Amino acid sequence: MSVIRSPSKSIFRPAAGIDQSVLEAHSDLIQDINRRKLLKGAISLGALTMLSGCDVSDDSEIRKALLAVSRWNDGVQEFIFRPNHLAPTFDASLVLKPPRYNAHYPIEEVKPVDVTGWKFELSGLVRDKKAWTADEIYRLPDQDMIIRHICVEGWDYIGQWSGVNLRSFLERIGADTTAKYLVFHCADGYVETLDMPSALHPQTMLATKYAGEIMTDPFGFPLRLRTSTKLGFKNAKWITAMEVTNQFTQTFFGKEGNNWFSGI
Repeated sequence: MSVIRSPSKSIFRPAAGIDQSVLEAHSDLIQDINRRKLLKGAISLGALTMLSGCDVSDDSEIRKALLAVSRWNDGVQEFIFRPNHLAPTFDASLVLKPPRYNAHYPIEEVKPVDVTGWKFELSGLVRDKKAWTADEIYRLPDQDMIIRHICVEGWDYIGQWSGVNLRSFLERIGADTTAKYLVFHCADGYVETLDMPSALHPQTMLATKYAGEIMTDPFGFPLRLRTSTKLGFKNAKWITAMEVTNQFTQTFFGKEGNNWFSGI
């Protein structure tokens, strides 16, 4: 997710006599609902009233209604998720080099990870909790895929990623794949939670390379999550630890109101 957010006003269609600024105040949730086409490309306070019975003069009630719609939509996405349905792949000639930077802070604030002291820590419902060095991970068999990266803000690009298939890695360490979640902790303090079915998807990996080369610092070095089934901000970068658990952990953007499932 990039730093600058430019909400499109075309998604707002307020009911007669209602100040449009009320809807714009909740643009984060409305953009997410609109992007998923839940309300056919537009939302109005009249529609919110019918959906929730909320008092449109009460700002807190409006946000409560939008959150309810957003959570319902997330639940539907999780229910209809197809664990073996593959996302489209593309020709190498379409790969963007370098990839587009995305995070919740400017690229100038990226703090390089010292790989000499870096380890990938494991915890939770895992039989072998041995920490992994970068060299050990690089020696594992590589998976390669050329897929589309889609940002919640609407932009996208084609990227070529290589790394360890996450399902294979989970089997290697004896992880309980019936658990509900994987929680990723990152060097910059970022936390992201992934549902287990998405983790086991054939196109989900712990990426170490981009376009055949070791990733550089701005893009997640030495290890990042890369999945074809999620929006960009779900793909945690600069990973330092992974926990397998049945307990949900709140995420950085979850606290900001974004959906935690965030499938594409």
